[in-house]
Amino acid sequence: MGIKSWFVKPSTRAFVAEAKKIQGFSFLDFLHGYIYARWPYLYISIGTGEHPLSKAFTPIAGFVNGLITHPKPDESAQEQIGFADTYHGKAVPLEEVKKLVLINEEIKIPDLEQIIPYKRARSIILKNPDHIVVLDCPCRASRSNPCLPLDVCLIVGEPFASFILEHQPKRARRITPEEAVNIIQAEDERGHVHHVFFKDAMLERFYAICNCCSCCCGAMQAQHNGVPMLASSGYVSQVDAELCIGCGDCSEYCQFEALSVNEYINVVDEDKCMGCGVCITKCSQEALSLRREPTKGVPLEILALMEEAVSLTPLP
Repeated sequence: MGIKSWFVKPSTRAFVAEAKKIQGFSFLDFLHGYIYARWPYLYISIGTGEHPLSKAFTPIAGFVNGLITHPKPDESAQEQIGFADTYHGKAVPLEEVKKLVLINEEIKIPDLEQIIPYKRARSIILKNPDHIVVLDCPCRASRSNPCLPLDVCLIVGEPFASFILEHQPKRARRITPEEAVNIIQAEDERGHVHHVFFKDAMLERFYAICNCCSCCCGAMQAQHNGVPMLASSGYVSQVDAELCIGCGDCSEYCQFEALSVNEYINVVDEDKCMGCGVCITKCSQEALSLRREPTKGVPLEILALMEEAVSLTPLP
């Protein structure tokens, strides 16, 4: 074993090998991704403003953001690239997100412009999709009084799962797809939203499923502050007026403040609704359901996307 191999963990070498396959993926991109995945708790706690160093980083935030959002070789310098374009999530209803962790075959679905409406990181490329690691949520861990449990962030596929496990052995553990489903289900029952996360520095693709609450999640915090880091599921919640009794139970669970009671019936603010579906199971009257809303984008339906990818693959 050479000196280089002794110092560099296998998962880091695997990350580098994957990065080299991506056209235009620079050393700066790699460095950004390495720092983010190697020290996620420091990265996130500074980003959410919870770390003591956050104020010290404020003067150089613009410079750092410029490095993160620098134009790629195939992009015009005039293109408007914001932080949300490089690091973002998409709300996915319960049953669809379960399917994403139960995939038992490698897939490659690049350039999901309609489904993931951001300028970067729009691919689902899963290698070893059954390799799943659950990580203590960096957003929750950064808070002084976090929601529990902490171990709710799912890192899916390689080289990401092994990288996190090797570098965060005390905060991460390998789990089966079935255990991942149980975590997702339990978080749904707590009223937390399932977001599929993408980041350009993480090999320009999907790498994690986060189960988010508005009180802890940094991305939801940014969304509430006007930074569009989250995309709608493509659905909105709708109320059956004949079944609704206006109890307001569902509105207590809505992480986006899109539900309210008005004259004995629940009302949906469709502008705020992200179509996560968490409210559906919280209604004892079964008065809520999800409705496809074209203005909210296209849903991320993994099985349909896989079928489409197969149909578009040229025959040998």
